[in-house]
Amino acid sequence: MLPGVILAAGDSTRMGFPKALLLTRDGRPFVAAIAATFARAGLTGIFVVTGRDHERIADALSPGALPVTPQVVRNLDPSRGQLSSLLIGIDQLPADAPAVVVTLVDVPLMTAETVRLVVSEWRRTGAPIVRPAIGERHGHPVVFDRRLFQELRQAPLDVGAKAVVRAHAAEIVNVQVTDTGCLVDVDTPADYETLGH
Repeated sequence: MLPGVILAAGDSTRMGFPKALLLTRDGRPFVAAIAATFARAGLTGIFVVTGRDHERIADALSPGALPVTPQVVRNLDPSRGQLSSLLIGIDQLPADAPAVVVTLVDVPLMTAETVRLVVSEWRRTGAPIVRPAIGERHGHPVVFDRRLFQELRQAPLDVGAKAVVRAHAAEIVNVQVTDTGCLVDVDTPADYETLGH
């Protein structure tokens, strides 16, 4: 299987509270719920990139709490943008990692089956980018093939990974799923309320 990167370095300004530490309905912090999903899907290394809330997020991922203990790395300047965190995550990967599974920490409800499906489709097609979709809407996680790693490193930080995604738009494989959780992006208190809190 592939390694996974969870991006959790944002300042959560619209939420007013670190999104990584918000609780799912079953009482787990978002970051721990996603790490557990990645582990159940069989990912072979889970990396969490944090920002100013590094210690609190690391505590939420304490050894023994999950079947696989994620490696937590800190982006010392997350103001450079989300791509800067993704690149820190990519830099942690084994040198022979053929691809990486990436998600945002504010998409906590995706299922392990969805993760397995996108990885399986990446293996089948060898596409540079594979992501889940419901109809025309696409969600997380996203698989980036290693042949895009250098392009990601060269992309403008202010544009982010979208620059690479747009450049390869014709080659993206969207895997149709029934998992609406892969589309649920929790950015604001109102979004959080819709989860039942």
